[in-house]
Amino acid sequence: MGNVTKPGAPFRCTDRPLPRDPYGRGKLAVERSLQAATRDTALELVILRPPLVYGPGVEANFRMLIGLVACGLPLPFAGIDNRRSLIFIDNLVDLTARACEHYHAAGRVLLARDAVDLSTPELIRVLAAGLGRPARLFAVPQGLLAALHLFPALGSLISRLTLSLQVDDGETRAALAWSPAVLPEIGLTATARAFRESM
Repeated sequence: MGNVTKPGAPFRCTDRPLPRDPYGRGKLAVERSLQAATRDTALELVILRPPLVYGPGVEANFRMLIGLVACGLPLPFAGIDNRRSLIFIDNLVDLTARACEHYHAAGRVLLARDAVDLSTPELIRVLAAGLGRPARLFAVPQGLLAALHLFPALGSLISRLTLSLQVDDGETRAALAWSPAVLPEIGLTATARAFRESM
């Protein structure tokens, strides 16, 4: 769908996909190949487009964020007022099972997310609580964070932590009579505890 949304303008399933990196372009290419391959067959294709998926054993940037929180390093994100859609792995598995059996799923592009979108400071506070650590957050001028976007090694990570990326899954919930069962606080706490126990 893309990497960033404007405040109050989440991605919707009817939006034209605009992937910005090779990973996103590759996923879109797979979707289009599957659509072409199933067009004149009895197979019913359902496309799920989740945002960042987290849960025990999560890897990549999310694991790195948990590691930073676990180390107790002060993090300069107290002044960030963004919103990020995420989905706990159990919620995604539940939706996948629902999509496999619900007659309204066939042929749809389905977006999904947890019940609540979180800001980066809220996310860090919940992870810190799950780790049994204080959330050490402080604010820095917006200009400084904007300047950090220019550094290749930091830019992508800073963007993910400071900008918004939201999805509107209202059509998915209405069509499939589905809602995520696990609240973000529970899923994030389980994720943080699993990280702590793996150390």
